[in-house]
Amino acid sequence: MSTPTQADLSHASLESKTIRKLKLRILPFIWVLYIIAFVDRVNIGSAALTMNKDLGITSEQFGLLSGIFFIGYFIFEIPSNLLLHKIGARVWIARILLTWGTVAILTGFVHNVQQLYVVRFLLGLAEAGFAPGMLLYLTYWFREREQAQAVGLYLSGMPIASVVGAPLSGLVLDHIRWLGLSSWRWLLILEGSPAMVCGVITYFLLPNRPETAGFLTNDEKQWLRIELAREEQQKVERRQFSVIQALTSGRVWHLVAIYFGVLIGLYVLAFWAPQLIKSLATGFSNSLIGFLVMIPSLVGVAAMVLIGRSSDRTLERRYHAAVPAMTGGTALVLLSSAHSPFFAVVLLACLAIGVYGFFGPFWALPSSFLTGISAAAGLALINSARNLAGFVGPYMIGALNNRTHSFYAGFTLAGAFLFAAMILVLLLPKSATQEKAVSR
Repeated sequence: MSTPTQADLSHASLESKTIRKLKLRILPFIWVLYIIAFVDRVNIGSAALTMNKDLGITSEQFGLLSGIFFIGYFIFEIPSNLLLHKIGARVWIARILLTWGTVAILTGFVHNVQQLYVVRFLLGLAEAGFAPGMLLYLTYWFREREQAQAVGLYLSGMPIASVVGAPLSGLVLDHIRWLGLSSWRWLLILEGSPAMVCGVITYFLLPNRPETAGFLTNDEKQWLRIELAREEQQKVERRQFSVIQALTSGRVWHLVAIYFGVLIGLYVLAFWAPQLIKSLATGFSNSLIGFLVMIPSLVGVAAMVLIGRSSDRTLERRYHAAVPAMTGGTALVLLSSAHSPFFAVVLLACLAIGVYGFFGPFWALPSSFLTGISAAAGLALINSARNLAGFVGPYMIGALNNRTHSFYAGFTLAGAFLFAAMILVLLLPKSATQEKAVSR
C-alpha cells in the first residue's frame, strides 16, 4: 500500500477547502432565495383559509388560481434560462426577484377572483426561470459527485418555506388587520416584500462564475476550473448535441415525465394541506393549523438531506429516487382513510419524505449527461414539468373536490402519478456510463 505524497496531501487539502468554501458561500445564499420564491408561490394555500370566503372562491376556482401561476411560468421558462446562461446569474436573478416581488405585493390588493387570476398568471411570468436557473447555476460550481447533496440542500428550501411560512401565515391571519385591510391581504403583501430586498442584495453579492468569485483564491479557482473542465470534456467525448437536439432528446423527455408525476404530489402538499387539516380539525385556529402544516415539512427537510447524502456517497440515483416516489404515492392513497388531523399529519409527513427525498438524486441524473448551453435548455425543459404539474395537480384536486365534496378521489389519483414516476425511474439505465452526453 503506497504512502500518500506531499503533493497528494496538498491536492486533497486544496479540494477540501474549495468545496467547503462553495458550500458555505454559494448554497446558503441561493437557499434563502429559494425559500422566498416558494413561499410566494404557495402562500395562497394559507391565504385561502380566509380569502376564499371573502371573495366567494369555490374549490375548483381555487385549484385554477393555484395552477394558473405555472402557465405564466411555463411560457417564459426556457428563454429565461438561456438568457441567464448568456447574461449571467447576478443580473438575471436580481431582475427576476425584483419583478416577482412587485407582483407578489400587488396580489394583496385584488378585489375579485378574476383579478386574482390575472395577477397569479403574471406572478408566474415574473418568476419564470428562477428554479431551473438556480439548478443550472449549481452546475457552474459543483462536480457531479457533489451535486445530489448540493441540489438537495438547495431544494430543502421548499420544505423550509413551509416550516417558516405556514406558522407565520397562520399568525398573520389571526392577528394582523392593519389599516382596515383583511389579514389574508397582509399575508400576501408582507411575504412578497423580501423578494424585492433580496433582488438588490443579489445584484451585489451573487458571483456569476468561479473565475469572478472573490472568496476563492487563485489556486482554488484554478483547481475548480480544471475539475469542471475535465468533467465537461468527458461528456463532450461521449456525444455533442445542439440545443434543439437536447430539447428533443428521448432521455430528457423521460426525465420530464418522471418529474411531472412527482410534482403532482408536491403541489397536493403545498396547496391543499392547510384546507385538508382544517376540514378535519373543527375549531382549530389558523395559527394551530399553520403549526400542524409545518410538521411534514420538517420531516421532509431531514429526508432530503439524508437521501441526497446517501445518493452521493454511493453514486446510486435510481433507487434513491424510486423508493421516495413509492413512499409518497402510498401516503397519498392512504389519505383516503385519514379521519383525524393527526393521522393526516402523519401521512402528509410520509408524502413529504417521498417528494422532498426524491429531488436530490433525481437532479443528479440530468447533470450526468447535460452540459453547457444545452444544459440550460434541457434543465429548463425538465423543470417545465413542474409547471404543467403545478397547473394540472391543483386544478384536478379542486375540480374533483367540487364534484365529490371530498379530497380523497383527487389524492388517490395523485398517488397513481407518483407510482407511475417510480416505474419510469426504474426504467432508466443503471449507470451514468450508459447515458449519452449532451453538450454545447
